[in-house]
Amino acid sequence: MRIAAHVFLAYALVLVLAAVWRQLPIARAAPDVVALVAVYLGLTARSRLAPPTAGAVVLGYLGDLLIGTPTGLLSLTAGLVCIVGHLVHRRLLVRGTLFTMAFSFFAGLFAGLVVLVIRLGSGGLPGSTWSELFALFFSAVLTGLVGPVVFRLCRIIDARFARTRRERDAPIGGGIR
Repeated sequence: MRIAAHVFLAYALVLVLAAVWRQLPIARAAPDVVALVAVYLGLTARSRLAPPTAGAVVLGYLGDLLIGTPTGLLSLTAGLVCIVGHLVHRRLLVRGTLFTMAFSFFAGLFAGLVVLVIRLGSGGLPGSTWSELFALFFSAVLTGLVGPVVFRLCRIIDARFARTRRERDAPIGGGIR
C-alpha cells in the first residue's frame, strides 16, 4: 500500500505539473518528479527490490501517458533510477536540504541522460544535441530545486504507513534509512 500511495502522489504531482508548467516561460525544461519518486522508492527499499521497481515502472508508464513521451520511455527510466537508488542507499544518507537538492540534481541528471541516450539510439531527437543537453541540465537543476519538497511529501507518506512510533518519527525527521 505504501508504494501505491507514492505512485498516486507522484501521479498527482505530474498531473498538476503537466497542466501548469506549459503556461510558464520555461516550458521546455521541467522538474522530473517521476525520477524523484522513483529514486526515493529505491532509497527506501529494504531487502526486496521488486515491489519498489514495479511501482516505479507503473509510475513511469503513467508519466508516459500524461506527458506524451513514447510509451515505455519513462517506465524504463524510472525502473533504472529506482535500481540505482537502491544500489546507493547503503552508502548514502540523504539528509539535509542542501544534500537532498544535490542528490535530486544528480538523480534528474541521470534520468535525463538515460532518456537522451535512448532517444539518440532511436533517432528521435527533435533538435540539436547541444540544445537537448542544455534542456537536460536545466531540467536537472529544476529537479534539484524541487527535490526537498517531493522527498518531504514522500516522508510524510512513509510516516502514515509506519507501524511503530519510532518508524513514524524517523521519516518526518528527514533521514532516509
